Amino acid sequence: MASLFAENAYLPMGWASNVRIEWEDSEILRVTPQSAPQPEDSRVETLVPAIPNLHSHAFQRVLAGLAESTQGKEDDFWTWREAMYAVAAWINPERLYTIAIQLYGEMVAAGYNHVAEFHYLHQPHPLEMSLALIQAAKDVGIGLTLLPVLYQQGGFGRQALQGPQKGFFLETDEYLRLIEDLRAPCNQQIRLGWAPHSLRAVDTLTLQAVSASLGPLPCHIHISEQMKEVEQCLASYDHRPVQWLYKHMDVSAKWCLVHATHLVADEIQAITSSGATVALCPTTEANLGDGFFSLEAFQKLNGRWGIGSDSNSSVSPFEELRWLEYGQRLLHRKRNIAAGKHGSSGTRLLNGCWTSASAVLDRKVGRLEVGYQADWLVLDSQNPNLFQHAHLLDALVFNGNRNPVLESWVSGRLVAQKGEANYQDPNAFRQLLHDLRGAL
Repeated sequence: MASLFAENAYLPMGWASNVRIEWEDSEILRVTPQSAPQPEDSRVETLVPAIPNLHSHAFQRVLAGLAESTQGKEDDFWTWREAMYAVAAWINPERLYTIAIQLYGEMVAAGYNHVAEFHYLHQPHPLEMSLALIQAAKDVGIGLTLLPVLYQQGGFGRQALQGPQKGFFLETDEYLRLIEDLRAPCNQQIRLGWAPHSLRAVDTLTLQAVSASLGPLPCHIHISEQMKEVEQCLASYDHRPVQWLYKHMDVSAKWCLVHATHLVADEIQAITSSGATVALCPTTEANLGDGFFSLEAFQKLNGRWGIGSDSNSSVSPFEELRWLEYGQRLLHRKRNIAAGKHGSSGTRLLNGCWTSASAVLDRKVGRLEVGYQADWLVLDSQNPNLFQHAHLLDALVFNGNRNPVLESWVSGRLVAQKGEANYQDPNAFRQLLHDLRGAL
């Protein structure tokens, strides 16, 4: 058994003083506020839960900055995909491992403890590609929910896959075998879910059949990200995407709807009533011109949401949360949208992340509480953005870009210190970037 004593810690009921935490293996066994330190305790000043990352495409870490110039025509999400496809076609298992080591190290150093990896780079080595991500997560020490993606058509109406999209394809029986093969390496740190890429990428009968086969696993799906997608769904199915999903699928608290940018009132009602979680990725949604999520209306119905780093052009949970709130302020032309009429925006934003993730990651995370994973952040109390701040959670989100994380712990292990992961291979990543620049 191991133990830690924090002068201040953010517990489910709020801030508490002189908190002693005991854990064994990866699980918290006892949390005691107003306690006295013991000789064997590690001693820290300020402790908060680590932050779950609900949506990531690891390989896109190397795409950052490569799709920010125009080529003689208007640029949008659909033209951005061409740059993404070019990078995707270059990735093999060894390169994916190198990218993931770099990315996952950046994540734990920034405050993420667990990542949902939405993984659709399959061919020509489906199992090896997935195992590369698992090995990278194990080496870095981050928690991973691997979400192999089912991607079988290029658009609504059974459009054929084109070019690099063919590398995302698996026959349904191949996909189910891959899921079965990936059960073996799972443990308390490595979890497994499944992910139909989107309604445009999987037909109705296949979606229903696979869902029935994989029932208890978490399910993540891209949905209603772009208005063109909504319009195509209306033309093909006579329903908006979320409307169609709730009419044809048994959506539960194990479902994570990624983006859900363009919702109408009955869709918001359906999501919040089902207990599903929405994964918001504000830096990517801004980069791709997706639009603004209906956060204010969603919160009024006590909807569940969290954040993801998605394309990984930013690997900071605090920047994602700041973008989420600032986007809402620009949209509504008023302040403190997340806080509501009585509250703190920083507290409400962080609590949104901490309370939403366990069901859709299949791992008890986000709380310093008995039975949860021993995942937490030791904050740098000497950081000028945090020093003696009366509203610490607001300062975490809104006070500058300097990394406030002194130590990051996952499964009871120290995995990052002072902005650097304990396991890194920067030379391999630099060589990979050199090779990529020469290939594109």
